[in-house]
Amino acid sequence: MGKYRNIIFYVATIIFFSCLMYWFFVEGKTLEIGENITPNKATGNTMWENFTDSFLSNLHHPLALLLAQIVTIILVAKLFGWICMKLKQPSVIGEMIAGIVLGPSLFGLYFPELSAFIFPTESLGNLQFLSQIGLILFMYIVGMELDLSVLRKKAHDAVVISHASIIIPFALGVGLSYFIYKEFAPEGIQFSSFALFIAIAMSITAFPVLARIVQERNLHKTKIGTVVITCAAADDITAWCILAAVIAVVKAGSFSGSIFVIIMAIVYVFIMIKAVRPFLHRIAESQKGKGFISKALVAVFFLILIISSYATEVIGIHALFGAFMAGAIMPENVKFRNLFIEKIEDVALVLLLPLFFVFTGLRTQVGLLNDPHLWKIGGFIILTAVVGKFVGSALTAKFLKLSWKDSLTIGALMNTRGLTELIVLNIGYDLGVLGPELFTMLVIMALFTTFMTGPCLDIINYFFKGKKSSLEEEDHDDNDAKYRVLLSFETPESGSTLLKLADNLTNKMNGNKSVTAMNIAPVDELHAFDIEDFEKEQFKNVIETSQELKLEVTTLFKASTDIENDLTNISNKGNYDLLLIMLGKSMYEGSLLGRLLGFTTKIINPEKLLNTVKGKSNIFNNSPFDDSTLQILDNTNIPVGVLVDRDFNSADRVFIPIFNLSDFYLLEYAKRLINNNNSQIIILDVAGQIRNNIEVKELIRSIEQVAPNHITLYNEKQIEKEFLQSQDLMLISKKSWRGLIDSKSLWLSDIPSTLIISNP
Repeated sequence: MGKYRNIIFYVATIIFFSCLMYWFFVEGKTLEIGENITPNKATGNTMWENFTDSFLSNLHHPLALLLAQIVTIILVAKLFGWICMKLKQPSVIGEMIAGIVLGPSLFGLYFPELSAFIFPTESLGNLQFLSQIGLILFMYIVGMELDLSVLRKKAHDAVVISHASIIIPFALGVGLSYFIYKEFAPEGIQFSSFALFIAIAMSITAFPVLARIVQERNLHKTKIGTVVITCAAADDITAWCILAAVIAVVKAGSFSGSIFVIIMAIVYVFIMIKAVRPFLHRIAESQKGKGFISKALVAVFFLILIISSYATEVIGIHALFGAFMAGAIMPENVKFRNLFIEKIEDVALVLLLPLFFVFTGLRTQVGLLNDPHLWKIGGFIILTAVVGKFVGSALTAKFLKLSWKDSLTIGALMNTRGLTELIVLNIGYDLGVLGPELFTMLVIMALFTTFMTGPCLDIINYFFKGKKSSLEEEDHDDNDAKYRVLLSFETPESGSTLLKLADNLTNKMNGNKSVTAMNIAPVDELHAFDIEDFEKEQFKNVIETSQELKLEVTTLFKASTDIENDLTNISNKGNYDLLLIMLGKSMYEGSLLGRLLGFTTKIINPEKLLNTVKGKSNIFNNSPFDDSTLQILDNTNIPVGVLVDRDFNSADRVFIPIFNLSDFYLLEYAKRLINNNNSQIIILDVAGQIRNNIEVKELIRSIEQVAPNHITLYNEKQIEKEFLQSQDLMLISKKSWRGLIDSKSLWLSDIPSTLIISNP
């Protein structure tokens, strides 16, 4: 009876309270007598018609419409971002293009009814305000990414280039305004206001995009990388201060009318630096040593952000300047900034910022440029922007006695305008300084100057081949006879484990080996101010382990937007003999829903579809490897060792099952382990093919002659559990491991660690 007690209580409770509610509803009907009850509105004659009318009404509800817009925007932005990453372009360019594609220039032109349904005019106000919140958070992050201590130490090296890269395009922008004012200035806008906005649009540099490009191309360790980051940081601060003054002048209508606004702005900056910044510094000091920030402190920082943005908006220099300033005065403790950035970055950059791109795209009407004359003006605007920023920065750097390669590299990077340019243009559009036609031309200019950065850097490197990149510094001529191992790791712990395995394979080779430990980090997760600390932290365990093993290791760090492709390219071009990686775990494994989502992800993944069409892979193939590992295995031209780690320490006892003739290449690795680590090798002839193959028997006999008692051949198919558990490592081919997975072999649970080796 005791086991039914809970069930009886549950059923009795449901029945009793259901009856009680029914009685209240019946008695409640009597309360309606004498009341003017409005009957339910029904637009249809049937239940189905009522339902469809209600459903259509819900589709047009502002909240439902906003959510549909967000889903559409994120999907399209990520698709175009992915395409741009494959073209070796920053993903922000793809997101900018996605905004234009969803606007009247393409989507609205060819699908006007669907565009009007998803982006009706009355809904754009909600989209604009939400995108403005995203911009405020973004500018807060941009401010935090600026390392003011580096600026103070190295500004003297870069301040001339930085200010020249502003004043030259600024002057050219004013000159450009003189020629286009009559034709493109909106009615009632003074020349000074118009010229100042065109000038600032010519002068801007996108610091966040530039920093990502510098990281991805491994320039951050070079002198040129340091100089250009410092230039861009100084440029960013100067340009935003100038923009604040320009906004004040435009809103006041004249220079004299803006004096009070500028004075208030100076007072605001003084208060932020002298009062708010020390207060935030004391808060950071109180949190030193802690790995988290309490919600109360997060609330304090958000309040300062919002109050700062509110103050600058009320003063008349735009809320975004306040957000930028709030980020710039954040405590300079790198870990503290990182903790706070992590709390807001994903929401700001992934969810809210794409809304701004699309809102900009809805304003961009390429169809307005329907005359060759307008395209000529657009080309002239692009030429002015490139000459002012690219040529101006490059010539200034050359004047300071930098090499032509470094000077042109600085020019190409400083010409990157990106998202920051779109922010300036939207402010000008909102203030009525820029008309629709000129706004569209300037958006195209922003896209063009950002897109040209990558190809320009490639061309510069092509014409100046004197110095090799950091990935090609090793002299391969001396290393052709060496056995070269590359290990790629994600976490410091996995790097240490893979290094132990590499040592087992090469320990006694002395000068005839080369081991390189590589860490490739996603560029979007790194910030210009903490990349050196991040790299040191990643390689700390590897360096300590190499010292314990007395193993000379070359370290290689790279920031990337496409980790798998960069890893395979480095492996294929680096003349390596073996690549060692850890087996990743798919996020979709472990549940029916997860596998369903994993299959859905493969279907909507453009790369998976392309590979399926080309015959390289199959989206219906349920591989035991995670997508990242599978991509590496499919695209590398060298053997890949994938370690399934279960507290691996040393390969003293190694078990090698041979399932068919194609697995015999594993004996080469068995021989290496015996020669370099004195490993005990157990070979299991699962299919009974070894004793029938003279060539393989001779190979085993030759190994036994060099190292007697180190290799044992088993013919039994059944292996005891205790024997498997006593082994340190199972060495197995990719194909055979797949067979064990499919058959759900008990070996997988009994072997401590497994090294799966492919044979390309």
